[in-house]
Amino acid sequence: MSDENKGVSPNLEDAHAFLAQHPDIEVFELLIPDTNGVVRGKWVPRSAVAKVLSSGIRLPSSLFALDIWGNDVSDSGLVFETGDRDALCLPVGRSLKEVPWLKRRTAQIVMSMYENDGSPFFGDPRHRLQHICDLFGKLGLRPVVAIELEFYLLDREPAPDGRPQPPMSPTTGRRQFTNQVYGIEELHEFEDFFDGISRAASLQGLPVDTTVAEQAPNQYEINLHHVSDAVQAAEHAILLKRVIKGVAQADLMNATFMAKPYGDMAGNGMHIHFSLIDKDGKNVFDDGSPTGSEMLRHAIGGMTDTMADVMAFLAPNINSYRRFQAGSHAPVHPCWGYDNRSTALRIPSGERSAIRIEHRVGGADANPFLSMAAVLAGAYHGIANKIEPPAPTVGNAYAQYEASLPDNLAEALLAFEESEFIKTYFGEAYMRLYSSCKWQELATFGSQVTQLEYDSYLRTV
Repeated sequence: MSDENKGVSPNLEDAHAFLAQHPDIEVFELLIPDTNGVVRGKWVPRSAVAKVLSSGIRLPSSLFALDIWGNDVSDSGLVFETGDRDALCLPVGRSLKEVPWLKRRTAQIVMSMYENDGSPFFGDPRHRLQHICDLFGKLGLRPVVAIELEFYLLDREPAPDGRPQPPMSPTTGRRQFTNQVYGIEELHEFEDFFDGISRAASLQGLPVDTTVAEQAPNQYEINLHHVSDAVQAAEHAILLKRVIKGVAQADLMNATFMAKPYGDMAGNGMHIHFSLIDKDGKNVFDDGSPTGSEMLRHAIGGMTDTMADVMAFLAPNINSYRRFQAGSHAPVHPCWGYDNRSTALRIPSGERSAIRIEHRVGGADANPFLSMAAVLAGAYHGIANKIEPPAPTVGNAYAQYEASLPDNLAEALLAFEESEFIKTYFGEAYMRLYSSCKWQELATFGSQVTQLEYDSYLRTV
C-alpha cells in the first residue's frame, strides 16, 4: 500500500506547513465517499484540524448503508443489527488540499473508515479495492491505471418541458444543440470553465491529462493520467468529479455524471485503462509480440468470464442501463478486440511496451473504487486460473453478437448475488451490504407512479 493511501495521519509537518501557508482558511471539509460514490462527511473549524489529523474522527458505520437518497438501508446489517455504531475515520495521507471554487476559503481532507482495532472497515469501498490490489501484490504485480470520465454541462434551469438543457455559452450567448466530436470551438465556448478545472485540479494534485468535446451538445470527456496505484487512481476520479461539479456551480451551471441524462443522446461512460507491472517496472502484458503476452490473454479471459457478475458495480442505477444500446459505444456483450471501440474490452494501438486493456463497460455514475475493484478482480481471477479468452473480435461487435450482459438492475443484482466470484473476492458481508442498498432503491422506484403513466392511462383506459 502506498503512503498516499494509508489510512494514517498525513505528515504532521506537512500539515502544519499547509496551515501556516493558508492562515485565512477557516473551514475544513472531511470527505468520505459512500457506497454510491456520493461524497459525505462534515465540516470542522480550523481549531479542530490538528486533532483530526492526529486522531481522526468517528462517524456511523451505517454511512455505507445508505441508498442514493441518503436513507438508511436496514437490510444491510449495519443499522439496527449493530446499534448503528460508530467507527473510526482516519485521514488519507497527503489529502489536505485547497477547495478553490467555494466563496469561503476552504480546504479538504479525504477520510477512510477503520475498526476500533485499526483493521480496515469492510464496508468502505476503498478497502475493497485495496484488497484486490493486495492480491496482485502477492504475485509481485502492481496495476497501473488511468480513468476517463464523461459528463454533461447543464443550465441550472430546465427546458420548458422539464428536461435538462444545455447552458448558455458565455462566449456566444447561445446554447449548443449540435456538437462536433473533438471540436475545438466547443471547448473555446467554455474556456473559463475548463481553465477553472485545470487550476483546481492542479491545486488538488489531480493528474488531469486531456479534455475533448464528446458526441453530444455540451458533453465532454476529461482523462486522468495513469498512476501506479489503483486506489489513488480511483480517489483521483472521485475528486475530479467533485472539482467538475464545484467549478460548474461557481460558473452558475450544473455538471452531471448521470449515465443517460438524455434518452436520445450519448450516455456518460467511465473507461478504465490498466496494465500490470512487475517488481522491476516491466509491463507484463508486453512480451515483444504485436498481440501481447499470455498474462494479457488470461486477464482478458477473467474479465470476459466475470463481466455479467460485476454489472451491478459497473452499472449501479436504474438509469445506468439506458446507455447499453447497439451502436452506442456502450458494450452489450463481453467481447474484446484490438483497437476496436465496439467491444467491451479494447487493446489500444500504440507502442507495445505500453500495451494495456481499456475496459469500456462502466458508467460515469458508478463508484470508481468499486468499478476498478470489479475490473481488477476479474483480471486477477483470469491470471490466477489461467482462463483463456474467446477469440478477438474483428469488425462491428454489435453485428456479430446478441446482447448478453444484464440489461436492467434487477437482473444484474440477481447475477451479483448468485456469483461465487463476488463471494470469493468481495465477501458475503459486502455482497449483502451492496445488494441490499440497491434492492431498496429498486423498491422505491417501483412504488412511484410516473408522469408518463398518468399521461398514458389516467384518462384513456
